[in-house]
Amino acid sequence: MAALDRAERFPAEACRTLDDFGLAAHYVDARHGGLLDDHVELVQLLRTVARRDLTVAVAHGKTFLGTAPVRVGGSPAQADLLAAQVRAGAVASWALTEREHGSDLLAGEFTARRTARGWRLDGEKWLINNATRGRFLCVLARTDERGGARGFSLFLVDKEQLAPGSHRHLPKVRTHGIRGADISGIAFDGAVVPDEALVGAAGTGAETVLKTLQLTRTVCTALSLGALDHGLEIAADYALGRHLYGRRLGDLPRVRRILGQACAGLIVAEAVTTVAARAIHTLTSEMSVIASVAKALVPTLAQDTLDQLGELLGVRSFLSDTYREGAFAKLDRDHRIVAVFDGSTAVNRSLLIDHFPALARSWRRGTADRDAVAATTPSGPARPFDPSRLRLLSTRGCSLVQLLPDAVGRLRTAVGQGQLPAEAARMADELTEIADAVHTGMEQQERTVRDVPQSAFDLAERYELCFAAAVLVHLWLDSARTPHDGLWLQAGLALVLGRLGHAVDETRAGAFDRLADRLLTAPDGPPLSPAHHARRGAQ
Repeated sequence: MAALDRAERFPAEACRTLDDFGLAAHYVDARHGGLLDDHVELVQLLRTVARRDLTVAVAHGKTFLGTAPVRVGGSPAQADLLAAQVRAGAVASWALTEREHGSDLLAGEFTARRTARGWRLDGEKWLINNATRGRFLCVLARTDERGGARGFSLFLVDKEQLAPGSHRHLPKVRTHGIRGADISGIAFDGAVVPDEALVGAAGTGAETVLKTLQLTRTVCTALSLGALDHGLEIAADYALGRHLYGRRLGDLPRVRRILGQACAGLIVAEAVTTVAARAIHTLTSEMSVIASVAKALVPTLAQDTLDQLGELLGVRSFLSDTYREGAFAKLDRDHRIVAVFDGSTAVNRSLLIDHFPALARSWRRGTADRDAVAATTPSGPARPFDPSRLRLLSTRGCSLVQLLPDAVGRLRTAVGQGQLPAEAARMADELTEIADAVHTGMEQQERTVRDVPQSAFDLAERYELCFAAAVLVHLWLDSARTPHDGLWLQAGLALVLGRLGHAVDETRAGAFDRLADRLLTAPDGPPLSPAHHARRGAQ
């Protein structure tokens, strides 16, 4: 993999290995003959691939993105057809962006015009993963010259069915990370596709894209989990094997603190990703909030954590072919693009800001779906996913955060029963007060459609951390029937408080050191994660 990265060559052999394993079937909904019936499982599968190599995960996982719009907005016949082709080995891609317009999708100039034989496609799509290698493309096109929210449509294009000369591939673009991936483009010149290629009704393309992004943004966070797994493994191995100043590196207090905080970062990231993936099934109508929170928070937290681990590794974090074949330098380069995939951090926070009135109103009124929250933890089977329940705006706000005060009350009861140290409840109480203040800030926030102040983005970032605190508490309560000391909860809450700007004293920071001790004592032992304990509880 290191040699392929240096040569900027596509990891074809690795992708064939995943094909042979049958990973593509997990991109296909079980209703259409695939194996996808739980997005938590899909996240863990892609995380496992990303733990080995992010370029491979990005290259192979793109087919999930290419099929998702058809799953959300297409007809059963379209979904069945595409599912069969993907299970047979076809690669699918999603062609949204254009060279001059980036994430401003409603400015797109790529057109589709009706003809006697169907639709004529003209224009370019650029910076598209697998644009060249993929057979199927789900393409967003302007179908009304006036544009606007109802001026775009999606088309499922089978390149093998296009007339010769009606399309051409654009050159691969050299990139800082994921160097071997097929990041290229495609140009259409009078390519005609049949009416059956239209995904959903004409004019619904933008709506389908926004709903589909609620799935893909959530699953995309698996890449960050895999990168953190890999980075932490490299750093722990280095700390165990390196000696400085007559001591093992892992025995130095500063090193142990970095490793412990990195473990806590992984715990928080996994908690958010796991709950968000299960929420696709249970809190589907709230995914416009949950997916934006997960996609803004997890890659940002993961990159900050990788930066800390890079500090620990020192110069070895920059070596490209000496220390472990440059594995850390490669994963660091590769991961930096994850925050940009499917909408940047700023784009996702902007979407969250659009929800401020609904979030604040729901926090005060208490409109949470308690049954759905209870089913959102991964300790039980997933409910069937119903795409028709996706919404562009969550009018109910976010049930997981709304129920934070109630969950913290149950946490205090657990402390009284000796299941947790009192400090855990005190941290949770502080986070509840912060959440209340954040919602007050939302009520007072002034903005216009074209003028969103920086204070709104700061508030969105704080809300993401309140969400993280809420899912940590919900997960602990769900896993409490399985005996464990709750160290991951204490460390996770301490990390969240620290990122909110609250001082974390040595009493609370001690949780980081205990995590480091466990990591260094048994680096190959069972994970210290909330999802692991929840799954054990289910068993």
